[in-house]
Amino acid sequence: MKTFDLSEKVAIVTGGSQGIGFAIAKGLAAAGATIIIANRKIENGRRAVDSLKKEGFEAVAIPTDITNKSSVESLVSKVMSDFGRIDILVNSAGAMVRKPAEDITEEDWDYVMNTNLKGLFFCCQAAGREMVRNKKGRIINISSLRSQKMAPNRSVYATSKAGVSNLTRALAYEWGKYNITVNAIAPGTIITEFNRKHFEEHPDELAEIVKSIPKGRPGYPSDCVSAAAFLASDESDFVTGQILFADGGTSIC
Repeated sequence: MKTFDLSEKVAIVTGGSQGIGFAIAKGLAAAGATIIIANRKIENGRRAVDSLKKEGFEAVAIPTDITNKSSVESLVSKVMSDFGRIDILVNSAGAMVRKPAEDITEEDWDYVMNTNLKGLFFCCQAAGREMVRNKKGRIINISSLRSQKMAPNRSVYATSKAGVSNLTRALAYEWGKYNITVNAIAPGTIITEFNRKHFEEHPDELAEIVKSIPKGRPGYPSDCVSAAAFLASDESDFVTGQILFADGGTSIC
């Protein structure tokens, strides 16, 4: 048995042009999947696809604004037209605002919620309809350690990710009868392009965080890849509705 074999599978990865999304896209491609990078900026998507193709992987970029339901539906329609199936959906696109709760604006709230929760739901819905018809599918949502363990200035982000975790369980319950598994990966502190600048400007904050991690180090996008490959594969067929914490043990403290 080839472990985590994804040969002939078609996988959509939202937010797949960088960070955790790109690392997962590359990992699924290495396991044999054809990758669709879905993100808002087409130039970033094309750059990610070029990087994957240079390593011999199959990948295409489709510009998608997941906060727009019509854009999500167009993405799914094009993938079905071009590939005839959607086997795997990874919802990695995300947004964060770091502010004290008393300073959060309506625009801040909408920005985070529209990306992290509304957009994720409609991606699940649109791809899920095709998986229901096919009687099989794998959905992997990216939640967060902050869905369970709080930190300063993360009120809206933490709320959105708690929603992602509960939505994951709800969809797993509804769609289990269609042989669709829905799980989430909840990363801890991961050093990505998204937050690298913040930690470079606040090294003391990162040092304090690392002290709270039993593994004694921050995470990196590669630390989420094997979990995603497992959840996307047939080896995880009896695993659904689960939130897998890739956090170096922080959630147990």
